[in-house]
Formats: sequence, C-alpha cells, structure tokens
Amino acid sequence: MTAEAKIVDFVCNTSYGDLTSTALDTVHDMVRADIGTIIAGARSDGVGELLETLGEQGGAGEASILVHGGKVPAQSAAFVNAVMSRALDFCDALAPGPHIGSSVIPVALACAEWRGDCDGRELLTALAIGIEIAARFNLTEAAYDGFDPTGICVPFGAAATAARLLRLDRNQTANALGIVFNRCGGSFQSNIDGTLSVRFNQGWVAQDAVTSVRLAKKGITGPGNFIEGIYGYLHLYGKGLIAAEHITGGLGEEDRLTQMVYKKYPSCGATQGMTETLLRIMRDETLRADDVASVRLSLAPYSYRLVGHEFVVGDNPTVDAQFSAQYCIANILLRGSSTIHHFIEDSVRDPAILPYLSKISVSPDAKLDARGHTALDMEVETTQGRVCRAGLDIAPGFPGNPLSREEHVQRFLECMEFAGNGFPATQATGILSAIENLDSCTDVRNLISLLVPT
Repeated sequence: MTAEAKIVDFVCNTSYGDLTSTALDTVHDMVRADIGTIIAGARSDGVGELLETLGEQGGAGEASILVHGGKVPAQSAAFVNAVMSRALDFCDALAPGPHIGSSVIPVALACAEWRGDCDGRELLTALAIGIEIAARFNLTEAAYDGFDPTGICVPFGAAATAARLLRLDRNQTANALGIVFNRCGGSFQSNIDGTLSVRFNQGWVAQDAVTSVRLAKKGITGPGNFIEGIYGYLHLYGKGLIAAEHITGGLGEEDRLTQMVYKKYPSCGATQGMTETLLRIMRDETLRADDVASVRLSLAPYSYRLVGHEFVVGDNPTVDAQFSAQYCIANILLRGSSTIHHFIEDSVRDPAILPYLSKISVSPDAKLDARGHTALDMEVETTQGRVCRAGLDIAPGFPGNPLSREEHVQRFLECMEFAGNGFPATQATGILSAIENLDSCTDVRNLISLLVPT
C-alpha cells in the first residue's frame, strides 16, 4: 500500500473508539489553549483589516467569526479565527516550529458549525486525526531550512480534519490532500522581519484546507502521488532527508500528537527556555535588575537564526518582540515576569527597556545541537563581578518538561484576563467546562455559542 493510501485510510476509517486516552487529553489541551488565544488575540494588529476585507468579499453565512460575531463562508471563518489564534504567539506548537492547533482547530469549528449536526466526539475524532497527520508530516530543521513549518506540514492536517467533518469519501479525501499539497509554503523571513504575515500564514493554511476540501467534494482532482511522487512532498520539502516511513510508520498504533508544545510564556518557542532560565537565576541568586551588568546567551544555531538577531522595533512591535531573544531577556530584567501585556506595542516601545538591551549578547553554539532543540547556556555577570551560570536542555512546556494541569488552566485564564470586558472572567468557567466535556456534547454549536457575542 502506498503512503498516500495509508494516510487516506487513517483519515477515513479512524473512529472515536480508536483514540487513546493520551491522544484525547492532548486534543482537549489544544482546544483549551487555542480557544484561549483566539479570545485574547481577537483585537490584535491586522484583525480589523482582515474583517474589513472579508466584509468586502461577502459570501454565504456558513460559520461564525469568533469573538466579533457575524457569519461568513466557512473558509473565511477559519482564516480569521486562525489569524486571531496565532496573533499572540501563545498557541500550541511542535518542534521545530509548526503551529498546528491554530489552524486545525479553527477549521474544525468552522466545518462543524457549517455542517450543523456535529457532536463532540465527532469533533474530537476529526481533530485527533488531523493533528496526528500534521505531526507526521512535520520535518526536521535541516529539511525546512527557512520554510515556515506551519505552512509546510499543517495544511495536510487541516485538510484531513475538514475532510472528515464534511464526510468526504475516500477518493474525495485523497484529492483534497493532493490539492492542499499545492498550497504548501511560507518563509521564516516573515518572523525575522517582524511582519504580520506570520499570523496570516496561519490563516492561509486554514483557509486553503477548507477550500481544498470544498473543491474535492465538487470533483476537482489533486495529484495522487503527493507524498512519494517524483515531485511529491518527500522530494520538494523532505529534500531526500526522510523516507515515507517517517510519515506512515506506526500510523494508527503510536501517537505523535502527544509531542505537542504548550508555551509557558507568550513569545516564540525558541525564547521559552531563556525566559525560564533567567527567571530562575534572578530568583535563586536574589538578584535585582540593577545588580545585572550583562547577560550572555548561547543558543543552538536554529534558534539563533530565528530569535538571535539584534532587536529593532519595526512596523509590528509585537512580532518584533515575540521573536527576539534580546527583548525577552530585557523584559525579564525590567519587569520581572513575562505576560501577554508585556508584548503589546506600548510595552515594546517603552523607553525604560532600552538600557537593558545593551547588556545582552546572543551567540550561536553548534555544540548545543547535541543537547536538544531548545538547549541553551546563560551567563549573568553582576555589577560586583560575580558570574552566575545556568543551562537548560528542555524548555518548559516541551516534551520531557510538560506544563502542569494548573499551568494549562492559568494560560487560559491569562488569555481571558487580557481580552478584558469582551469576555468577562465569569465566562471562563463555562467555556472551560464545555471544553472539558466535549466528549458528551451533543452539538458543537453549543460551544461555539459561548465564543460569539449574544
């Protein structure tokens, strides 16, 4: 059986009863995380302009724009909800960089609402299938080599989820996956340059997935050999570095979605470890910001290329800060913590942070690759000449150093608090309960109704 056939079988034939408890736990955690970031990111830069654009385009009212309200075509709802989910860069992720839930979950909610008769178990099953597919198409740092992983591997998972919820048959599902293969793309240059297209790439993945499924359902065909073909995924994006077994090995028997990352702090995954390490040094050594003469940070080359550049505030300060090691470290020195509020424009432009930026140096160290994707070393020199050293191999929230249940809930509550009056804190309990009890939900629209204005 070809790799493509194995993938299609998994999408079409997996049932709720096939899902492991750990897979279901992962899906619940992801839904909680990404609904929280949709709520918190609903009024971020670019969202208003996107809403205006969608209004100008018009179309059938099939699915809800969360938080703002109003209905648009399902692919448009998935687009804007995905952009909102990614806006704060506080959503789930997978090493070395794809953000899966922020596309797959908006796709699932849009398709479930459009279909109209979807219960919680169907939603969870479709999500588990799609997230697992995206995780299996995930590549290595060397293979991505500057591609935005979200735009490369997540389209397959998002399309798989949509195909399952919209009840595509086997042939239609194969075509949908082949069609969406033609939409893979995106560059990390968007992150480095601090542009809003980081979050828009998340939206395009969601939009393209729904559109591909709609086309396949109408009979439009896609390449059947989208994985193993001469110009298929393994050649174009895998660059000959991986085999089909990387994608299909153990499919249906081992869960890869359980390797998901949940950020403890609202910035790039590559900044989680340095934030945690500096907070620990400051606490353990009872240091104040004025005690710190310099901070020297060594990162693995992949992380350095993404967040190690000199911090400069450009047109999109939030993105500049989210993807800057210098800013994240200076923020800790200035404010003693890392919260969503610290990455809004006023905080990023606060001149009080400038003296701390000059104390921070960041350099790459290839030897750190052997210690893991998030490995780092840090030296903090005090004004008295004392040097405090600490290293970290696994950042908080990554596999091997997971967040606690309490930390997961706290992330959600922080998002609700940041959203302000649009979603009062009292509403958090109802949303959390609905997510927790999705398995017994008779109509997913009951959850969606909690996420739109009444």
